[in-house]
Amino acid sequence: MPDSPKIPPQHQDRMPAMEAPMEPAPDFAPRHPGTGKLAGKVALITGGDSGIGRAISVLFAREGAQLGIAYLDEHDDAAETKRLVEAEGSKAVAIPGDLGRKEQCVHAVEKTLEAFGRLDILINHAAQQYMDADFTELDEATLRRSFDSNVMSYVFCTQAALPHLPQGGSIICTSSVNAYKGNAALIAYSATRGASLAFARAMAQLLTPRGIRVNAVAPGPVWTPFIPGTFPAEKVEDFGSHVPMGRPGQPWEIATAYLFLASDDGSYYSGQCLHPNGGVIVNA
Repeated sequence: MPDSPKIPPQHQDRMPAMEAPMEPAPDFAPRHPGTGKLAGKVALITGGDSGIGRAISVLFAREGAQLGIAYLDEHDDAAETKRLVEAEGSKAVAIPGDLGRKEQCVHAVEKTLEAFGRLDILINHAAQQYMDADFTELDEATLRRSFDSNVMSYVFCTQAALPHLPQGGSIICTSSVNAYKGNAALIAYSATRGASLAFARAMAQLLTPRGIRVNAVAPGPVWTPFIPGTFPAEKVEDFGSHVPMGRPGQPWEIATAYLFLASDDGSYYSGQCLHPNGGVIVNA
């Protein structure tokens, strides 16, 4: 079982938060040599600059994919992820902008096509998360920001990508364990992740007959910039210790689920959701 380094108290006053200041640094590095599972493929990964998104980007690059990395404004994180992708011998284009706006989703797809000439895989992963101190005080702006980032961007990016995805293409949407069990401190976020899961399942019904598989991944507690960006410092300490495995997941452990679903290994999967969550049992 991977080591579980102690997580000290920490907080960042921004969302999305940044990966560089986190202590300890999230572990994104792939564990195995690439075998060409995505050779010749092009993937657009939203939220691909940090956390799970960075781990997916680096793993996909190791397996031969070229990447469009869409993100909001975490330019330093995105530049580092691009460097890591290139260190794997692949190429990436970093695409900043607010994916809650349809025109930016169209732009992200266009920039990926401009750079690489095709699009085979769409990873709808970009998201924001806010702690709900008091549900009755949940303000409209935060609620709309959450749904724009976590739901509308998935719809808009899928609309923009769909004309370019070939038969055999793959779409993967990030959900969360909170879509299944709920979270009283993250009501808006839980609702958006339920929506992204339902969206993936509905799109699977629409697109599987066309040879495009659509699936979801529902991570549990994972050590990413989400955590210091969402919670006060004292709640970050020993994050993830409540799950059966007694530790948070690391981004590399989650990225493998996306590789499985994006590659031919997952060729008989559509409308499904994988649950890398440290042993929490939920209704799938």
